[in-house]
Amino acid sequence: MTSDMAFECLLVSRDPSVVCTVNKQLGNLSISTNICLSPSKALDQLSEGGADLVVVDVDDDAAELLQKIQKSGRWQKPTVVAVSSGDYPVHGAHVVIRKPVTEVSVAKSLKAAYSRMLCDYRRHARYALMTSVKATLKNQPVDVTITDIGDGGVGLSSRDEFAIGDVLSFHLLLPGTVRAIYIEAKVQWARNYGAVGCEYVRIPPVDLNILHDWLRKKTQIKKPLLEI
Repeated sequence: MTSDMAFECLLVSRDPSVVCTVNKQLGNLSISTNICLSPSKALDQLSEGGADLVVVDVDDDAAELLQKIQKSGRWQKPTVVAVSSGDYPVHGAHVVIRKPVTEVSVAKSLKAAYSRMLCDYRRHARYALMTSVKATLKNQPVDVTITDIGDGGVGLSSRDEFAIGDVLSFHLLLPGTVRAIYIEAKVQWARNYGAVGCEYVRIPPVDLNILHDWLRKKTQIKKPLLEI
């Protein structure tokens, strides 16, 4: 993400028609673009992180680039769009644009990629809270601090020790909301210094709606110029 909360794309191609057409449509989606002429240089740029989307011309011997993206240890991998002159699936690509590229075909493919990026961003985004709550673990009360929350789970800290698989239940009042929501969350990982990561096990439907509405208001993405 850039500082103004726009998605970032690394466009890898030395074909002027591909660069021109794709770059124009990326602009329509308010996606910030970095242009790279070779897959080998793209590997260096990707190692620095930051790209939410990679559009790569696979006619430029990009097999190694696609493989490295797949095997990357990053917790959130970029969406990959391949541009290809061949009529075959491209391993490692989420979306494929066939050559010769047109504004219509590129716009359609990039809209699909944008929707995937947005879902992925919302799933992984975390928002700081630092709210103390009284949780319940195996019918025993425990004091925890909810450090962050997202669409898939919560982070917390505590002086108590937790084991992987422990299920905590608690009520949480999100800032700006009028009622606390009920959450049951399972411990996925725990660190020696008290940090714990949990995924949701159960949230009542009404409370889940409150959480999703709150998260949507927090997700400030620069809006595309075109309707998605």
